[in-house]
Amino acid sequence: MKIIIIGAGRTGCALIKALSERNYDITVVEKQKSIIDAVTDKYNVSGFVGSGASKETLYKAGADTADVLIALTPVDEINILSCMQAKVVGTLKTCTRVFQPDFAAERKQLEAEQGIDYVFNPKYDIAEEAASSIGLPGVVKPEGIFGGRMQMVSVTITDDSPIRGKSLFEIKKGQVSELLICTVLREGRLIVPDGKFTVETGDIIGLAACRENLFDVLKGIGIIREKTKKVMIVGGTVAAEYLIEMLLKSKKNITLIESDIDRCRELMEKYPDVNVSYGSGELADVLEDERIGSMDAVVSLTENDEMNMVTSMYAWSRNVPSVITSVDAPEHLKLLHRVNLDITLSSSEISVYKLIRFIRNCEIGAEKNEIEKYATVADNKAEVLQFSADESFKGLDKRFCDPQFKLKKNIIIASVIHNEELIIPNGNSIIKKGDKVIVVADRKTHIERLNDIFES
Repeated sequence: MKIIIIGAGRTGCALIKALSERNYDITVVEKQKSIIDAVTDKYNVSGFVGSGASKETLYKAGADTADVLIALTPVDEINILSCMQAKVVGTLKTCTRVFQPDFAAERKQLEAEQGIDYVFNPKYDIAEEAASSIGLPGVVKPEGIFGGRMQMVSVTITDDSPIRGKSLFEIKKGQVSELLICTVLREGRLIVPDGKFTVETGDIIGLAACRENLFDVLKGIGIIREKTKKVMIVGGTVAAEYLIEMLLKSKKNITLIESDIDRCRELMEKYPDVNVSYGSGELADVLEDERIGSMDAVVSLTENDEMNMVTSMYAWSRNVPSVITSVDAPEHLKLLHRVNLDITLSSSEISVYKLIRFIRNCEIGAEKNEIEKYATVADNKAEVLQFSADESFKGLDKRFCDPQFKLKKNIIIASVIHNEELIIPNGNSIIKKGDKVIVVADRKTHIERLNDIFES
C-alpha cells in the first residue's frame, strides 16, 4: 500500500515510525530539508522537499498512484488544500488533521463537499478520551466504542483487585449488567479466554459491556465505587472547552482553573454553569483554594506538559480518585507510563491510533472483504471487527451453544446489535439476518469475512 504523509512533526514522525514497522510504501513531504534528511536516514521511507498543497510536489511524491494521503502540517488550510489537490491528481483516499474549531465544526461538510475521506481534530479527540476516562482509576483504560453501543476497557489486575483469583464464570455470576471478558494479556501473550479461565495478578483483561451500563459493570466487580460528580479542569484550552460541553450534558459539577484573566472572562460568559476561577500565584495554593481534595476527578489540559504533570502529581498526593494528565512529549509519556500516574493522554498517540485504523479500513475497502469497521485492542495484539449478517452467514438463527456453531481458536463474538439493541451474547443467543456482529480475534487469525470465524 502506497501512503504519502504531508508534514513530519511530532504526530507525523510517530505515524511514520508505526507504519514503517508494517512494510508500507511511505513517502514523506516536508518543507524543511533537514527534517526530510533526518526522517529518511532513520526510517525506510522516501522524502520530498516542498509543499503538500502543490500539485507539482504531489506528482513528484507519486500522489497520482497513491492509495492514501495524510496531511499533518500545523496549518489547517494547507492540510485541506493538500487533500483536495491529491484527489485531483488521483490519490484514492485522503485524510486531514484540523485544529481550528471552525474547521472542526465543518468536518462533515469537508468530507462531503471536498471529497476528504476522514477529518479529525486532536483537541476534540483528547477531550473525548478524557470524558471517557473520568471516574476510572488508573488500572482501567478505555479501549474504544464499537457499533456505537459497545464499550471496551482494559483492566490491569493488581494484588488487591476484587476479581483476582476468580474464574470468568465467578466474575459474571450475580452481575446486574451483562459483561464479557474478550481478551487477556498475560506476560505479553494474548489469550482469548473461556469461562473457566482464572484471572491473576498482572493480567490485563479486555472487558466489553453496553456503554450505558459500564459504570454498573465496573462497580459490580468492585473496580470503582461511586459515580463522579465533581470535576476540576486545569487549563482553559480549546480541548477543555470540548470537555466542558461533554460533561455538562452529563450534569457534572465543573470547576475550571485558568491563568489568563481575559480567557477567564470569556469562559465565564460562555459557561455560566461552570465555576471558572482565575488561577494566579503558587499552583498548590490555587488548587487548595478550589478544594482539590474534595474533587472526584482532576483533568489537567494546559498546553504545557510540565504544568500538567505537576498538577496531576499534586492531585495524586491529595488522593483524588481519578487523575487524568495530558502530555505529548515522548520523554514525558515514557516517564508517566513508568510511574503509572493514573491515566495519561497524548493527542499524538490518540491521533496515530485513529490514523492506523483509517489506513486499515482503507485496505479493507480495497480488498472488498466484508469488514465494516476495524480497530485494535490488547496492545494491538487483537482486532475488533464489525460485520453485517446476511443470508450467506452459516450461523444464521443458530444458538451459540449449538455444536455446529463452533468458533475458531482465539475468536469470540463480543456483541450483537439487533434492531439497535446491543446484546452481550450467551449460549442461548442467536444472530438474525441484518444483525451487526462485533468479533474480537487474535490478529494472527486474519479474519476478513464473517464466515471466517467458524472452524472449517
